[in-house]
Amino acid sequence: MAKQKRNMSLVKVPMPEQDPNVRNKNFFEVASGYTPEMAMEEALRCLQCKHKPCVGGCPVNVRIPEFIAKVAEGDFKEAYEIITSTNNLPAVCGRVCPQESQCEQRCVRAIKGEPVAIGRLERFVADWYMENVDKAIPEIVKNGHKVAVVGSGPAGLTCAGDLAKLGYDVTIYEAFHVPGGVLMYGIPEFRLPKKLVQAEIQGLRDIGVHIETNMVIGRIQSLEELVVDENYEAIFIGTGAGLPTFMRIEGENLNEVYSANEFLTRINLMRAYDWPNAKTPINIGKRVAVIGGGNVAMDAARSAKRLGAEHVYIIYRRSEEELPARAEEVHHAKEEGIEFMLLNNPVRIVDDGRGWVKGIELVKMELGEPDESGRRRPQAIPGSEHIVDLESVIIAIGQSPNPLIKDTTPDLECASWGGIIVDEASMKTSKDGVYAGGDAVTGAATVILAMGAGKTAAKSIDEYIKAKHA
Repeated sequence: MAKQKRNMSLVKVPMPEQDPNVRNKNFFEVASGYTPEMAMEEALRCLQCKHKPCVGGCPVNVRIPEFIAKVAEGDFKEAYEIITSTNNLPAVCGRVCPQESQCEQRCVRAIKGEPVAIGRLERFVADWYMENVDKAIPEIVKNGHKVAVVGSGPAGLTCAGDLAKLGYDVTIYEAFHVPGGVLMYGIPEFRLPKKLVQAEIQGLRDIGVHIETNMVIGRIQSLEELVVDENYEAIFIGTGAGLPTFMRIEGENLNEVYSANEFLTRINLMRAYDWPNAKTPINIGKRVAVIGGGNVAMDAARSAKRLGAEHVYIIYRRSEEELPARAEEVHHAKEEGIEFMLLNNPVRIVDDGRGWVKGIELVKMELGEPDESGRRRPQAIPGSEHIVDLESVIIAIGQSPNPLIKDTTPDLECASWGGIIVDEASMKTSKDGVYAGGDAVTGAATVILAMGAGKTAAKSIDEYIKAKHA
C-alpha cells in the first residue's frame, strides 16, 4: 500500500449536526457522525507518536494510535476489534466521554491547533461495526466460578464484561426494569440513543452475562444472602449515585419543583417526551429554571427546551469560567437558546399561594478568593435580591449514593457522605470478596472513570478468586 499523506490541518474535520433551531424541538441525536471519508481524513491527522500520550489519558487504555491507523487505512473492522480489546462500550464512550480533558488533552496535535478527534473516530468505528458486521460470538470456556455484579451502569457493565471474557459465570442485578443504569436514565436520547446502549448490553449477554432486572439488592436480597444462598465467590457493587441533593431553601417542596434525577429519569427511561404515547407525561410550563452548572444541568435544560419551554434558564452562582459542564455541552446549550443567568444564587422558590411555583428569588454574586477546591468563592452582593417569574424549577446540584446497601451491610465501610470506601489500587472494600467502583465510590463523576474502576475491579476479582483456589 502506498504511504498515506498526513493531514496537517490545524482543525478537526467538522461533524455534521442538526440545525440548533430544529434540534431543540426534537430528541433525535444532535450530530449524525462522520462518513467513512470524513473518518479517514480525520484519522490522517494522527501523527502516530511513538510514546502514545493519548493512551495514558484514557481510563480504560484504549490503544488509540493503533485503531486510528486502521481507520486511516479504511479497515474499520480491525479498528473496532482493537478498541474493544480494552473497551466494552465504544459507541457510548465515543459520545459521552470528556475526551477534551482526557485522551485529546494529551494529543500532540493540540500544541498547535486542535487535537485529533479521537472521540468522533471511536463513535464512527462503533457505529460502522454495528451497521455492517454480523458480530461473531466468541466461544468462552467457563471456569466454574460465580461473580455477582450489583448495578448495570458503566462500572457494572465493564466489570461484568471483563469477567465474562475470563470465563466467569456473571450475573448483573439491576434495580430498574431496564439495564443500563445512568446510560439509560440519566443521559438524554439526543446525546446517547438508547438503542445503542441496549445493543452494547446485548453484546455482553452474547458472551454469557446474565442480567436480572427489578432486583433491588439490599431489599430483596442482601450481599450476605448473595454469598450464602447463591454461592457467589465475589461481588462488585456499581450502584451509582442516584440520590439527589437539594438546596434546603424555602419552596423546594412546591409542585413543579423537580430533582434533575427524577426529571431526566421520567424523560429518558419512561419516554415522557413521546407525547401523546407517553404513559408518564411531565408538565413544566413555558418558563423553567435549572439550578446548577454541570453536565446534568445542561442535559435537564436542553431536555426542557425540547419539551416546549419557551424560556429555560441555567442559574449558576459562579461565572462561565467555573462552569463544570463540558465546553461542548455549554456550546450546544447556548446554540439551542438556553439562557444563562450566571453569578446568581437561589434564595427561595416563590409560592403562588396554592402550592405551585410562581418564581424564584435570586441574589447576585461576585467572586472572592479561591476556596479549598481552587475555585474562587462566590459571595452574595447585599441588596441585589430579585425575582424571576417561573412555572417550574429543576434542581441539578449533585447526587450521592443510595444508602440501601450501606445500611444493610454492617461491615461495609463507607464515608460520611455515603460513598463506599475502597482501596483505589484494587477497588477492594472492607468486606472480604466485595469490590466497588464508579459513582457509588466517587460520587457523581464520568462514565469513562466508572468504566476504568470496573476494569480494575474485574482484574482484582480474578486475582482474588484464583488465589483462593491456588
